[in-house]
Amino acid sequence: MTLSVQFITMIAMVSSGFYLGIINDTYRRFTPYWKQKIILSYVMEICFWLTQTLLLFYVLFRVNGGELRLYVFVACLLGFAMYQVFAAGIYKRILEQIILVITGIYRFFARLVQALIITPIKWIFMLFFTIVLWVIRLVGMILLFILKLLFAPIKWIAQVIYHMLPKNIKIIFHKLAGFYSTIKNIWYKWMKYITFKRR
Repeated sequence: MTLSVQFITMIAMVSSGFYLGIINDTYRRFTPYWKQKIILSYVMEICFWLTQTLLLFYVLFRVNGGELRLYVFVACLLGFAMYQVFAAGIYKRILEQIILVITGIYRFFARLVQALIITPIKWIFMLFFTIVLWVIRLVGMILLFILKLLFAPIKWIAQVIYHMLPKNIKIIFHKLAGFYSTIKNIWYKWMKYITFKRR
């Protein structure tokens, strides 16, 4: 390698060491979120260091064709040490501020989506369900009224026939009427419960 290539390699490796300090602190800042998951923690650690190794080797390859010398590692360590001494504290404070800003922006947009999209859709759905339920009840009441009108003559004839029936047959009809009344009460209670829960 020529002297100029060696000088460029030194500068690149010092910069890479400095970068490695930044990316390492950034990664360590987020590790508590998956630290309790042992397998995920190991996978993330391996992927992180493998990615950084490949990236540093790519930089070295672009600078000097990928030749590894002792001064390459020394320069990388020097850049890492320079970061730890001069920039680690400042960068960590800046990183925290960036995280706070991004978190605030995320919360703002989350609330905006909740207020402008999710809540209106929820209210529209509830209104639609309420209208459908009201229409069903209205149609049911109309049908019930029509059935009462249609069966009114039959009811009068049945009452006349009922008074002419023997006593034991009347008892059977009384039991059937009681069963019908029970079913009818259950149906009304169920409809009232559904209407109350949807309000």
